Amino acid sequence: MTLAADVDRIAAESDFAGVVRVDRAGSTELSAAYGLADRRHGIPLTPDSQVAIASGSKGMTALAVMSLVEDGTLSLGTTARSLLGSDLPLIADDVTVEHLLAHTSGIGDYLDEDDDVPISAYAMTVPVQHLATTEQFLAVLDGFPTAFRAGEKFFYCNGGFVVLALLAERASGVPFHDLVRQRVCAPAGLVDTDFLRSDALPGRAALGYVEMDGEWRTNVFHLPVLGTGDGGIYTTGADVHRFWTALFAGAIVRPETVAQMVRPRSTAPYDDRRYGLGFWVHPTRDVVQLEGYDAGVSFLSNHDPAEGLTVTVVGTTAEAAWPLAKALQAQLID
Repeated sequence: MTLAADVDRIAAESDFAGVVRVDRAGSTELSAAYGLADRRHGIPLTPDSQVAIASGSKGMTALAVMSLVEDGTLSLGTTARSLLGSDLPLIADDVTVEHLLAHTSGIGDYLDEDDDVPISAYAMTVPVQHLATTEQFLAVLDGFPTAFRAGEKFFYCNGGFVVLALLAERASGVPFHDLVRQRVCAPAGLVDTDFLRSDALPGRAALGYVEMDGEWRTNVFHLPVLGTGDGGIYTTGADVHRFWTALFAGAIVRPETVAQMVRPRSTAPYDDRRYGLGFWVHPTRDVVQLEGYDAGVSFLSNHDPAEGLTVTVVGTTAEAAWPLAKALQAQLID
């Protein structure tokens, strides 16, 4: 069975709605889309649809921060407190940029994924339309006590990457979204990647969906109207491939910085994957991953720099991507 036929079968069996792409050694082996970008109007997804990748954005946040480290605006040892001032007083004084990038900061998380909160819940504590700038996230970041001492262990922390966006913005004097555009998207040639407002999506952007009360509803009330450091960027399958190619070519940050970021520093307590600075790493191989999961979003992209292999699956529901992503990872990566 060909790769395309196998993907068609799994997509049909799992009722997949999303985009899948496989690139190897400069050639695109598969680029396909399934399901609807807009279920109300019956608009189909295409391989060129812009899709949200949730926490897949964390790699781009990390790169924007590390580009500031390269030019001396920040350092890995810069403390959060030195830029926060009196804001977020419960963040310990010794928490550094490196701790935040590595998910070892120990800060309390505004969106703790270990909580037994269903993905369909309205999790934001302020109206989502009030979360359009990074500074506005101070209202949801505050009030969470330290969970453990900085550097003590790995614990995935969404709030840590919002704090990183805030530190990068304050240190550089450039709004965070512009930092990502200027320091990541532009040098990587990402023509279809951007932070998009959920209440003003352009025509090629796919809506994310949450099943509630037996019907599919868009995720517009579940997530901030405009994402920030921990997630919310939209992209395409082609741009994800461009991103990985540019990253390992040294087009975004220097190759030695890339090596530092993808060097495993911790092992996740709940699976056998490892983590660097903004990137997941395969349990046993030098394969780098970005992953995203949220209301109306599921995303996994694996990149093997040695083989020039990229495997990307993006779904427009929280569960859509996983059957296909796991099957392709087992077949092409593991």
